[in-house]
Amino acid sequence: MSAQAKTFIALFSGINVGGNRIVRMAELRAFFEQLGFTDVATYVQSGNVVFRSTKGGAATLTKQLEAAFERKWGFHSRIMVRDLGWFERLVAQNPYPEVAGEPTKLHAFALERAPTADEIARLAEKCTGPERFKIKDDVLYLHAPEGLGKSVFANLIPRTLKVPGTARNWRTVLALLEMAGRGG
Repeated sequence: MSAQAKTFIALFSGINVGGNRIVRMAELRAFFEQLGFTDVATYVQSGNVVFRSTKGGAATLTKQLEAAFERKWGFHSRIMVRDLGWFERLVAQNPYPEVAGEPTKLHAFALERAPTADEIARLAEKCTGPERFKIKDDVLYLHAPEGLGKSVFANLIPRTLKVPGTARNWRTVLALLEMAGRGG
């Protein structure tokens, strides 16, 4: 009996930003298919891939994809692989439902791990502008009322929190959840 395929979402960090580290989405889809994944679909140029796999869980797939990606493209991209259930929880647990209708002002950071209480406290000290954030497990929710591009605090998150992660705006989060739900 073969294993049941599960739906996953891979979130790439640091590709196609500012004209650097260019990876075409058609090539990325083909790459996933060559690795044996099915129902592969990409969303926008920043590196979001929905796919199905019978080959283990998110942690195993993350390691496999990062190594294969670096071999193919010659540079490292941190990849956060999450399953459909994780995305469903991310949306259901949104602490800012009143701003979900402003998808460019609400962001979710997929973090490599849940931050410690000390790391969260250190970040809270830096949140002095109009932004507000909440962390639930390995997700940081950020409401940036002036947008991410104008947020000084958003730029402080990676180096203050010191937990690797990658951010997506709420529109992208919802689009990926919808795509993953269709495949599952």
